[in-house]
Amino acid sequence: MTRHPARRLLALALASALVSAPAFPVWAQSAVTQGSVEPFTVTDIRLDGLQRISAGTVFTYLPIERGDTVDQARTGEAIRALYKTGFFEDVRIDRQGGILIVTLTERPAINKLTVTGNKDLKTEDLMKGLKDIGLAEGETFDRLSLDRVTQELTRQYQNRGKYNVELTPTVSRLDRNRVDVTIAIKEGKAAKIRHINLIGNEKFEDKPIVESWESAEHNWLSWYRRDDQYSREKLSGDLEKLNSWYLDRGYVDFSIDSTQVSMSPDRQDMFITAGISEGDQYKVSSVQVTGDTILPKEQIEKLVVVKPDQIFSRRLLEFSSEAITARLANIGYAFAQVNPIPDVDKESKTVGINMQVVPGPRVNVRRVVFKGNNRTSDEVLRREMRQFEGSWYSQAAIDRSKIRLQGLGYFETVDVETQPVSGSSDEVDVVYNVKETTSGSFVFGLGFSQLSGLTAQVQLSQTNFLGSGNRISVQAQRSDYLQRYDFSFVNPYFTDTGVSLGYNLWWREFDNSDYNTAQYTSTSGAGQMVLGIPITETDSVSAMLGIDSNEIFTFRGSTPESIVDYIDALGQRTFHAWRMELGWARQALDNFLTPTRGSVQRISAEVALPGSTVEYYKLNYNYSKFWPLSRHFVLNTRTELGYGDSYGDATTRVLTDPDGTTRVVTADGLPFFENFYAGGVRSVRGFTDNTLGPRDVPFPGSTFSQPIGGSLKTIGSLEMYFPTLLDTPAARVSTFFDVGNVYDGIDNWDAGELRSSAGVALMWRSPMGPISISYAFPLRKEDEDEIERLQFTFGGSF
Repeated sequence: MTRHPARRLLALALASALVSAPAFPVWAQSAVTQGSVEPFTVTDIRLDGLQRISAGTVFTYLPIERGDTVDQARTGEAIRALYKTGFFEDVRIDRQGGILIVTLTERPAINKLTVTGNKDLKTEDLMKGLKDIGLAEGETFDRLSLDRVTQELTRQYQNRGKYNVELTPTVSRLDRNRVDVTIAIKEGKAAKIRHINLIGNEKFEDKPIVESWESAEHNWLSWYRRDDQYSREKLSGDLEKLNSWYLDRGYVDFSIDSTQVSMSPDRQDMFITAGISEGDQYKVSSVQVTGDTILPKEQIEKLVVVKPDQIFSRRLLEFSSEAITARLANIGYAFAQVNPIPDVDKESKTVGINMQVVPGPRVNVRRVVFKGNNRTSDEVLRREMRQFEGSWYSQAAIDRSKIRLQGLGYFETVDVETQPVSGSSDEVDVVYNVKETTSGSFVFGLGFSQLSGLTAQVQLSQTNFLGSGNRISVQAQRSDYLQRYDFSFVNPYFTDTGVSLGYNLWWREFDNSDYNTAQYTSTSGAGQMVLGIPITETDSVSAMLGIDSNEIFTFRGSTPESIVDYIDALGQRTFHAWRMELGWARQALDNFLTPTRGSVQRISAEVALPGSTVEYYKLNYNYSKFWPLSRHFVLNTRTELGYGDSYGDATTRVLTDPDGTTRVVTADGLPFFENFYAGGVRSVRGFTDNTLGPRDVPFPGSTFSQPIGGSLKTIGSLEMYFPTLLDTPAARVSTFFDVGNVYDGIDNWDAGELRSSAGVALMWRSPMGPISISYAFPLRKEDEDEIERLQFTFGGSF
């Protein structure tokens, strides 16, 4: 479930500003009650001045009826009752004989409410907060409410460090007793922290103490971190960090004696001063574990990292408490508590610690509930659960279930909460709140060029087909020089144990030159069956078995000579293969869509089995690890290696050309149509797709060379993500350094031939589908390299 603490805080603050407001303005209490003060019997009641409010509504609130005896006290009571409704600006009660005359002046209705100039407070949050307190279009206008709201908004902005904020409410009168209300906001710039000064710290310098603060002096990274903007809430949190900093280093008597925040005359600069008393450093004298530990006491004591003679550290004490509660939570004690009781000896400067364990009742999970999965069936989510209904509560199983749900890729966010069962102290419900993201894509394209004529492409894919968790993809593409039809289907739970089964079918007829590779055409088709078997929570193995056919057409003078010679050596242009692939993969990321820690790696071996036209193998290794450096930075290190070769005997032929000359041609090594390629968005950015590595010419003396790929691929990347730069989990900004190339065999590997680039990238899961944009500067390149600094990939979604 997505929560909006800022919105709720604003609404509560606005509402609380009105709670203390009187039921009606003080000046309204001077309404005149005319007529005799002598009691009289009401024979009739007449209402004057009503426009929008019905007479029935007034009579509902008026505490006087026909036949009642009325005196001055009763009329005063009636005036107060009508004012409390909030509908009227003025109420007068007169008497004409036995007729009670009530003259009313209605408050105007709000025709239009407009807020302009707000950036820090979102308009939708602000309007919702105003609506919650009755300041909305169609509601009755109250000037006092508007004034109090203006004051409260001013305080809200000042709490964000914007002391120059100006709020100008404007009320425009309209016909039919209506008003337009406009609140114009000039936020101004947030006051910047120019200096933070600590007074009284003798044992430590200021810099290491304030290094972890959210508030910081103006620096070169402030444009990104915004840590130089003063906020009362941030400072309060930083003072708590200051207290923790000293307690973590054994200064038990530490205290903050005073804090002072001063402002420059122009309200643009802030100066923060804190006076502290460090006190003496304490050591731990003894550590004991008491209470009902449930598990053997020796096991619990091993979880305590605080030891005698260590310098006292509250952080280590909290770490030990959390380790014990987590251990007990994994065997059902969801509400276990550990109360560290310190025994401070000021004379010896020591602290004795008693870790008192209170396990509470052992808890059973009554139900596992899913909310927010409007498209995805419960069965798809439930099969990822490691916490089962009717079993003992396990925090580890609950957390693992959350990670598995994130790993599906169907959800933008996954939140979990534990709800106690009413009337039961030993049962809970575990609720997973998910927010679904786009799991399908639809790509349609039309194009025209002199080379290929009209091109049409349609691709439809769904990773969560009809909410079943099955993956299906259909693609069709056709032009004068290309035809392509693909179909794939995967059932990730072919068996209840998580064994997956998939099928791939395709038929392609295209000119490879469209892919920045060597110029030849091919017609290929294949059918494959893929099996996946989980072996642990993070590890799985896969197997693929398929058959394919590939017919190659080369053109001497246009196709690189090495490819033509390979075809001539075999004496045929059609390649049949029985193909098998075995793989192992480990996925240990904390979040499938936007990981911040963990790793993923895969090893695979592909073999064209004996009996194939060409017998060869390919090995692939991919590894990616995310390192959380701080909440601002996440480093991703990535490696991609590939190698292939033939394992059958080389084929050699002696050919006689039309001019009578003879030549020897050989087919050996990895077939050219299975070569690795590099360059582009998915490998070394800044270089045109598939253009790095070995090149060949179509005939001797030609100045036009073509990429032909290689049997060895080496790719590496360092990428720094900025998770907090964009206020959305759907987008990430990064800077990167890519390096890599492909080579014609291991013997030809040369570090001096590696290409490298650096740049910036944006990855966005947009409503139209995933979009990746990068701008790179090649750092190491050669003159023949094809450069493409701006690169992007995208697809439509539904």
